[in-house]
Amino acid sequence: MSNAAQSDDEQRTKPRLQEMEHAGVTSGAAASGGLRFSKWQIALAIVIAAASDALCAFVVIAPPVVWGIDVLTAVLLFAVLGWHWLLLPGLVMEAIPGLGVIPFWLLVVGAILVWGTARPKLK
Repeated sequence: MSNAAQSDDEQRTKPRLQEMEHAGVTSGAAASGGLRFSKWQIALAIVIAAASDALCAFVVIAPPVVWGIDVLTAVLLFAVLGWHWLLLPGLVMEAIPGLGVIPFWLLVVGAILVWGTARPKLK
C-alpha cells in the first residue's frame, strides 16, 4: 500500500476510533478491527442467552413454550447485537427436539463475540 493511501486510511480511522472509545466501546476490539460491542452489550447478550438456555432446560417437555422462548431470545439478541447470520442457525438448532438441552444460545453468542460475522470479507 502506498504511503498516501496508508495516511488516508489513518485519517479516516482515527476519528472513528476516538468516537467509539468515547461511546464506551472496548478499545481492544476496536483496535483489532473486529466487531465493536460495548461491555453492556456483551454482558446483556450473555445474560439473555444463559437465561434462555436455563429456562428452556426446565420447560423442555412443552415444545411450543420452548419455541416461543427461542423466538423471543433471537429477537432480543438481534436487538442487542444487531443482525448476525450466526443467530439463525442457533434458532434452528434450538428448534430441533432433543437438542434444546445443549446451550446453543451461549455457544452462538460466544461465536459472534470471538469470530464475528459469518460474512466473507471480499476484496
